[in-house]
Amino acid sequence: MGITDFQLRNVPLLSRVGADRSDQLRTDVEAAAAGWADAALLRVDSRSQVLVADGRVVLGAAAKLGDKPPPEAVFLGRIDNDRHVWAIRGALEAPEDPDVRAEVLNLRGLGSILDDTSSQLVSSAVALLNWHDSARFSSVDGSPTRPARAGWARVNPVTGHEEFPRIDPAVICLVHDGGDRAVLARQAVWPERMFSLLAGFVEAGESFEVCVAREIREEIGLTVRDVRYLGSQPWPFPRSLMVGFHAVADPAEEFSFNDGEIAEAAWFTRDEVRTALAAGDWSSSTDSKLLLPGSISIARVIIESWAALD
Repeated sequence: MGITDFQLRNVPLLSRVGADRSDQLRTDVEAAAAGWADAALLRVDSRSQVLVADGRVVLGAAAKLGDKPPPEAVFLGRIDNDRHVWAIRGALEAPEDPDVRAEVLNLRGLGSILDDTSSQLVSSAVALLNWHDSARFSSVDGSPTRPARAGWARVNPVTGHEEFPRIDPAVICLVHDGGDRAVLARQAVWPERMFSLLAGFVEAGESFEVCVAREIREEIGLTVRDVRYLGSQPWPFPRSLMVGFHAVADPAEEFSFNDGEIAEAAWFTRDEVRTALAAGDWSSSTDSKLLLPGSISIARVIIESWAALD
């Protein structure tokens, strides 16, 4: 396969689907709440950590909180046999089964250990609960708001004005020469040897493709062409959506670090990238001259997919 066949080989971890979001129940809160007695509960603590056991997030019994969902609970959808799942911000509780060995993990540290259903539930819960934490007052007039639509909106109780979870779109791009080399860069705040793809937030009135070209020009001074979409991934830290691309640049063009965000960038061969991937990721104890992002990030999936090309 050549560069014309470049596509993601795997679905990014946080983009995987294993639960029915059941969005129609958000506007029928009584129907959503009707399953509360048998519902599962996902607890997310103040540091956005959850309990995980055997590759699955630990779910408790929602009914322990009372006979109906508390106002701050968010409805995540349905899993096995139409069982409803809700999430709350609160202290973690040990699994009901004393034989289950669980550990406390945050979403960034989960890596590839979660199954698809758990990945979807945790990603959605963290994103929604983070939004509720920061949206308690109306963006229109500063009035207090309350949760609505089973946690998928907030409403001003006086005016009825509804607000919905905000998402900040950002692009992430692998720049290559159309052949065997790709650009990786290190942010100024990152340790030595830690490299990744170039990324940036989409500005008002800007398309994804235009954003890719602007960000790369601003950050490393290269002009890109043939911008092509690869895939996307939610990134709830706190509320981003990462949209992945690849684009072509000329290796003869000199780097220039115009905005101070990037400390260094370089062209790496496919073999060099393959060696770095085999050495692990940012968290690995290795002497590799190149440390790459972990498996939770779409950056890793894009890099792995490019490295797998012939």
